[in-house]
Amino acid sequence: MRGDNGPVRPFLIGSTWTVGEGQAFESINPATGRSNGMIGGASRADVDRAVQAAKAAQAQPAWRNMLPHQRAAILRRIAERIEANATELAELQMRENGKLRAECVEQASNGAGAYRYFASICETMPSEVAPSRGEHLAMVLYEPFGVVAAITPWNSPLTLESQKVAAALAAGNAVVLKPSEFTPSVALRVAELALEAGLPPGLLNVVTGLGGETGAALVGHPDVRLISFTGGTATGKAIAREAAGRMAAVALELGGKSPHIVFADADVDKALEGVLNGVFSSTGQSCIAGTRLFVQRSLFDGFVERLVAAAQALRVGPPEDPASQVAPLSSFVHRDKVEAMVAMAREDGGRVLCGGTRPQDPRLADGAYFLPTIIGGVANSARICQQEVFGPVLCVMPFDDEADLVAQANDTAFGLACGVWTRDFPKAWRVARAIEAGTVWINTYKRLSVSVPFGGFKESGTGREKGYFGIRTYQEAKTVMVGF
Repeated sequence: MRGDNGPVRPFLIGSTWTVGEGQAFESINPATGRSNGMIGGASRADVDRAVQAAKAAQAQPAWRNMLPHQRAAILRRIAERIEANATELAELQMRENGKLRAECVEQASNGAGAYRYFASICETMPSEVAPSRGEHLAMVLYEPFGVVAAITPWNSPLTLESQKVAAALAAGNAVVLKPSEFTPSVALRVAELALEAGLPPGLLNVVTGLGGETGAALVGHPDVRLISFTGGTATGKAIAREAAGRMAAVALELGGKSPHIVFADADVDKALEGVLNGVFSSTGQSCIAGTRLFVQRSLFDGFVERLVAAAQALRVGPPEDPASQVAPLSSFVHRDKVEAMVAMAREDGGRVLCGGTRPQDPRLADGAYFLPTIIGGVANSARICQQEVFGPVLCVMPFDDEADLVAQANDTAFGLACGVWTRDFPKAWRVARAIEAGTVWINTYKRLSVSVPFGGFKESGTGREKGYFGIRTYQEAKTVMVGF
């Protein structure tokens, strides 16, 4: 099948590649504005076929009863194929979401690492024998849910899709993956590689399409037992409401408005670098971006002055250029949103200390670029400090003492991450314990590992992914008691 812009790329149901019955859509390169091609859209009927293929594959004894080390071997072969095709996968992601090429290459490696990590967990994680409270033997076993819906965003598909799919497969489930309509190609290519690696057909299905059609059909399907979603808080709440109607389980990793804290006794040079990277890497399109900066008042003016100069010096440019430090936003629609939120900050009395506009470089005129932006003169209660921008926008605010800092940092609906810079470790520890967030970094920021749990407090989500017990997100506990 061909669309107006060439052949339509198919998606995967079982072992069949199909363009589907839904609305085809166009993938656009945000760095150039040019088309990447047309992608098939999955209709409600297509989604039903994918779920039924997953359900049938998961029920097969060959998968349900496969020994853990055998399942792990398949996951490791998938990792090997991701590594062997890392350059291609990085290019696919770069063309669709505009990330710097170097970051895409690193994320391809991390994606392979997720499959290896959960392969190791799969063949080493034990069940439990509970202490006896009578004449019986009590065992706790862990069973797969069955069909897992994995719904992923556009900012980091190489890592986020791998973390979800690898864990769900290691746990014994089958997966229907719905990637963002802005970044469908990585999921499609990895599904090809998984089949090549020997994953039985139907255990990984990829349905592409728009959220209102394909995503809604998947979330509402009665045979989906667990929905694992990473994305915006409003969408996550809607998914939770839908899932509650049929008591389906959810794992939700949602938005953030993370506080980044610099005390007067911090190593200023390292803190400056950490703050800069914490908000402007990935063009700010990261749920853990440190977008609310709190600096102790005695240090505030000088630190912000240096920070503004450093932000202005960042090189904004094409993602394939090794000299670029800030790439385009993921789409033109998203750039419009970021621009609107900066305008909102101005309306509320915020002062744009740097950035706040598109770059003037004519070479970047066709891309979705936006300059690194720092906003001062706002209180923590301002809308720009309370709403997630998901772009290269930082709010800077002073604080007076530890109690004042903790109160302001926690005064948000979100609770995903936090950074603390100080040479006083007891103080850092107190603040880390007092902050309501799923991850707290001390004298570093945005360090991530598949080996530690990740998730949020409050409206930043529910459940945890990654880490030793990340596989349990995709399993249900079962007690088996044997009487003596």
